[in-house]
Amino acid sequence: MRKDLLLPLTLMVAATIAYAAPLPQVARAEVDALLTRLQTSGCEFNRNGTWYPGVEARAHLQKKLDYLEGKGMVQTAEQFIDRGASSSSMSGKPYLVRCTGKAPVESAHWLKSELQQVRAAPAASGPHSPRL
Repeated sequence: MRKDLLLPLTLMVAATIAYAAPLPQVARAEVDALLTRLQTSGCEFNRNGTWYPGVEARAHLQKKLDYLEGKGMVQTAEQFIDRGASSSSMSGKPYLVRCTGKAPVESAHWLKSELQQVRAAPAASGPHSPRL
């Protein structure tokens, strides 16, 4: 490679890496809704063998979201679930959610199920078609 192109190319790569696009507004609203549902669900969140209440689960997942968003690694709610809210980045163990009277499930399953409900809610509350 020509040496006169090395510095500009290095600067372009660094600028691309440093630029972190925030979550699009729709994805941000979905992720916020998921974190609120987890926090207020009364369910517990397990990471690395310890159960935490919803408030602590939300705080932990918010930190992971901030990190991923800062690196430009998430643009959808699904990416957040898959890349940050499914397993421990330290141990690789899956996160679990345990709700009263139910067996624990992997957080990815719980969150994706909740995401379907979040997405269905606006459709259910929208204007209804008149009957013909």
